[in-house]
Amino acid sequence: MRAGRYVKQPSGYSAFIPADLPPKPPIKMDSKLIRLLSDAHGSLCRLDGVASVLPNVDLFVAMYVRQEAVLSSQIEGTQSTLENVLEFEVDARGKDVPKDVEEVVNYVHAMNYGLHRLEQLPLSLRLIREIYEILLRGVRGAHRTPGQFRKSQNWIGPAGATINNATFVPPPVHEMKQALGNFEKFLHDEDSYHVLIHAGLAHAQFETIHPFLDGNGRVGRLLITFLLCEKGVLQRPLLYLSSYFKAHRAEYYDRLTAVRSEGDWEGWLRFFLSGIYEVSESATMTARRILEMREELRESISKRMAGNAMGFRLLDYLFEHPLTNIQLVADGLDCAYLTASRLVTGFVDLGILREMTGQKRNRRYIFEPYVLIFGNTSATAALTKKKTSVKESKASAKKAGRPGGKATK
Repeated sequence: MRAGRYVKQPSGYSAFIPADLPPKPPIKMDSKLIRLLSDAHGSLCRLDGVASVLPNVDLFVAMYVRQEAVLSSQIEGTQSTLENVLEFEVDARGKDVPKDVEEVVNYVHAMNYGLHRLEQLPLSLRLIREIYEILLRGVRGAHRTPGQFRKSQNWIGPAGATINNATFVPPPVHEMKQALGNFEKFLHDEDSYHVLIHAGLAHAQFETIHPFLDGNGRVGRLLITFLLCEKGVLQRPLLYLSSYFKAHRAEYYDRLTAVRSEGDWEGWLRFFLSGIYEVSESATMTARRILEMREELRESISKRMAGNAMGFRLLDYLFEHPLTNIQLVADGLDCAYLTASRLVTGFVDLGILREMTGQKRNRRYIFEPYVLIFGNTSATAALTKKKTSVKESKASAKKAGRPGGKATK
């Protein structure tokens, strides 16, 4: 009853009706939860501090948004990689780009749109609907009333599950509308709990309400970042929990289930805060690696290439466009094609760029040192394969083959 209750519907299935937020009785802030909250908040502050000394934090953010889009979409079943997204940005008509990459690109657009809209509009049901419409624009699920909350019952379960044997059935439409009204009110509540506790409660509640026919997980994960930016905890959108949720997928679903069945908000929040700490620490390390790498590359360019100024300009350009071709470089640097070609060749010799196609024409080049920092690309997989023993490869394959996941109707 603390988080809600299951109510049998006239047709025989039981749907979950969530209780209003904040929880009653209130969250028990024991010593462990207080310590986790302190660690998570401190780690977020360090991340914000390190990001502030990056030469151009917006370029760093752009890559993080792309990575988050890939991971969040992979949770929902897409196969596209970060490299696929970069290829799509260069050539949306590319034959080798997976079809589902458009879902990932939509996620990038939704994230950027939402962050821009937060400057004009508070986080609200209206903004959530707008984000949802962008997520589904022109991709699978586009027929499922994009931009609108659902008007029919949905459910969660394995492939082929019916509503009668589903893993979880969210509230019926009339109950959903009431729950959403309270949810929007809670989004604007600045007094009940620390903003990180507030974000954790809001995410879990949104996933329980499940107000869309598709894309609820992606919208729910976006909400976390939007809340932290709106409340001023982050000056830049640098925290994305999809990597943590994906790595701990089974526990993620178990914790949400425990909230609904046992009212265990504290267990969910311990999991959530641990994720914020872990991801913040990882992002801080990534920012530091980027700083170190940039200085090393600048030194290498200075020592081994003539025309340092153009070399430095190309390096800065690559942080924004890590996959490119000679014509794009010429356009981006406003220089002659021959000059761009010489610069690119020099960067290939230095190991900064790698030619991807193996062709003599229409060549593409990837800023591999930078992209490898973020991972989730075929280049990363190839590099990992070279460094992994046969025994380790078999173990990894066995682990990757474990069943898991969910299907949502």
